[in-house]
Amino acid sequence: MVIDGVFEPAPAGGVVFRAAAGLDANTIADVQAGVRRRLLRVFVRRGLLPRDDAQAMAQWQHGGGFSVDGSVRIAAADRAGRERLLRYCARPPFALDRLRELDPDHLLYESTKQGPGGNGPQRLTPLELLDRLATLVPPPRIHRHRYFGVLAPNSPLRAAVTALAPGATTAPPAPIAEPAAEPAHRRAARHTWALLLARIYEVFPLVCPGCGGAMRIIAFLTDGPTMRDILAHLGEPTAPPRIAPARGPPLWEAVDAEHDCAADPMLQCAPAFEFDQRLRW
Repeated sequence: MVIDGVFEPAPAGGVVFRAAAGLDANTIADVQAGVRRRLLRVFVRRGLLPRDDAQAMAQWQHGGGFSVDGSVRIAAADRAGRERLLRYCARPPFALDRLRELDPDHLLYESTKQGPGGNGPQRLTPLELLDRLATLVPPPRIHRHRYFGVLAPNSPLRAAVTALAPGATTAPPAPIAEPAAEPAHRRAARHTWALLLARIYEVFPLVCPGCGGAMRIIAFLTDGPTMRDILAHLGEPTAPPRIAPARGPPLWEAVDAEHDCAADPMLQCAPAFEFDQRLRW
């Protein structure tokens, strides 16, 4: 997402927004071509892409693997529209409702769009599915969201630009009664945390799902015997479940193959004895 304009410092303080004009299809196509040319040059300079492949990609049709869409525009005060667009951009790479199990060793993913592998369903083993999902996991300590321009963390105009953001258009739930001695910023932080959980799990954690009353902290239990007595009274298990021993991939058991763990150290054979990793109270 980009801002369709620029911010500049105002003589009297703050910033002034200058809306962009003439953003037609030809202008957007020029931006897309420039982005493709600069990125391919960077990939070649850093050794991430061979020069011949970069030259071939530069001649591809339909953007050569790069696309810039300028058809969707969200107004500055349209928080709901901006949230819908961000949710669409952050959607997962596959849909769980299209994935189903054929048997313990095979999965079927219903694909409805034309892709490099062709159109139609894809038959995968569980390990093949995990292998494809592993390529989508970002490396550790790598930011998935970056802010540029006036929204960058070190931009001198960031504070003035973010101060122009309008307030929320929807009224938040009624605040929970708190002791007067608690600072106001602590109450605001807790309420914001609850709203974030409600957006993700669609459950407001500060409201009891049974009676609709306000949830509050009664006590923190750290004594083992007391916790076991409460769990037993509620009918819950008082001991953690046993952890199953490590074993090899499930496909080995399906074909009844014989494997020598001593000859291949990469194999994960079951241990000769059970190891209980449960914590002791």
